[in-house]
Amino acid sequence: MMPLTLCDAGEENIIQRLGGSAETKQHLADMGFVVGGSVTVLSEIGGNLIVKVKESRVAISREMAQKIMV
Repeated sequence: MMPLTLCDAGEENIIQRLGGSAETKQHLADMGFVVGGSVTVLSEIGGNLIVKVKESRVAISREMAQKIMV
């Protein structure tokens, strides 16, 4: 298991665990990041990530991406 920030671009991963406070976990879930769901890193810009989750493209900060374990 590793944080999303260490994944290679274009590689599809399965979310294993979400870290952080209850509010952070809920915020991630609202954006589509759920345990068992797939996530693909599309690109990294200035440390922030553009990811594909549930057929949508989402930009998340490096800090948030560190809380998503794949």
